[in-house]
Amino acid sequence: MQNASKIKSHKMTSINHLVSLRTVLNTSLILFISLLLMACGTKPAEESSDPSANQNIVILSDAQLKSAKVSLGKMELQDISSILKLNGKIDVPPQNMVSVSMPLGGFLKSTKLLPGMPVQKGEIIATMEDQQYIQLQQDYLVAKSKLLYADQELKRQKELNLSKAGSDKVLQQSEMDFSTQKIVLSALSEKLKLININPENLSENNLSRSVNLYSSIDGFVSKVDVNIGKYVNPSDILFELINPEDIHLNLKVFEKDLEKLSIGQKLVAFNNNQPDKKHPCEIILVSRDLSADRTADVHCHFENYDKTLLPGMYMNAEVALKSQKVAAIRDEAIVSYEGKEFIFISKGPLSFELVEVTKGSSENNFTEIISVEGRDLTKENIVVKGAYSVLMQLKNKSEE
Repeated sequence: MQNASKIKSHKMTSINHLVSLRTVLNTSLILFISLLLMACGTKPAEESSDPSANQNIVILSDAQLKSAKVSLGKMELQDISSILKLNGKIDVPPQNMVSVSMPLGGFLKSTKLLPGMPVQKGEIIATMEDQQYIQLQQDYLVAKSKLLYADQELKRQKELNLSKAGSDKVLQQSEMDFSTQKIVLSALSEKLKLININPENLSENNLSRSVNLYSSIDGFVSKVDVNIGKYVNPSDILFELINPEDIHLNLKVFEKDLEKLSIGQKLVAFNNNQPDKKHPCEIILVSRDLSADRTADVHCHFENYDKTLLPGMYMNAEVALKSQKVAAIRDEAIVSYEGKEFIFISKGPLSFELVEVTKGSSENNFTEIISVEGRDLTKENIVVKGAYSVLMQLKNKSEE
């Protein structure tokens, strides 16, 4: 029994030693893990304190700085004209656009016109025919004969009245017949002129069932809205002709920008197909009638007519407004990278930070810097020469 108690006491002592050892081990393990976590937690702070870890900062060696030929400078106040960008399309004034119709209607007998075809003033562009043309010529010749008879009858009645052989009533009737017939003949003459028949040359020997239509301008055919054999009413448009000599640019300008424009102001226009081909223009009219979208029309005249500019063509325009003092930097200080614009700011003798900027207007090799969020660049030293060399070093760093 006594031996059994000793054995039991010995086992309990061993168990207590094992529990104490496990407790020590667990405590050491927890302490080790805590120290490891603390070391890991402080590592980013150590890395962030290293300027070279910032992807927007590049540190050059003395040799690289010398090779890049870096020069520093500050932003300057420069007189730079701001540019107002507009868009619109080429238009034709009403006096240069002709809609051709047949005032008395009729059938189209012949035409050779096609859209885009050039025409000259006085050129026959179509031939029309209709029986009413014959009737009109007949009515005119009959009225002309009646007027001749009324004239002779009036002369006879005047002679008879002088000799008291005729009554005053008959003389008055003759005068009225002559005047009425003269009016009828004059009206028929004007109708003939409407269909391009010269009444002075008309006789019973040259009656015609067809008449010609003539171009009233030099230009080109814009539209053809009729075909051979089709009957057209007096209100129908057969062709549209355009004289391009006085085409102009019709720009849409928002209400807030209208006060910046005036008659006689110069601008340049260009289209998206040939953006480098500039067309000088001058503002000839600024409308004050605003549309529903709060825009007004501004009409501009091309200083030099270009045959490649066609009515309806969409155009862009740039208007140089009055210059003003703005904070600007030399053009060579601005670099393009990944579709954005940047400058480099000196952070030390060999350290430079890449900062994104928003450009404004440019003039005389200077570019306005509109804004940089949260920074005042006027007090910074900026890389004005060698900026692209510094950019190459930054790109090489990011690829490592």
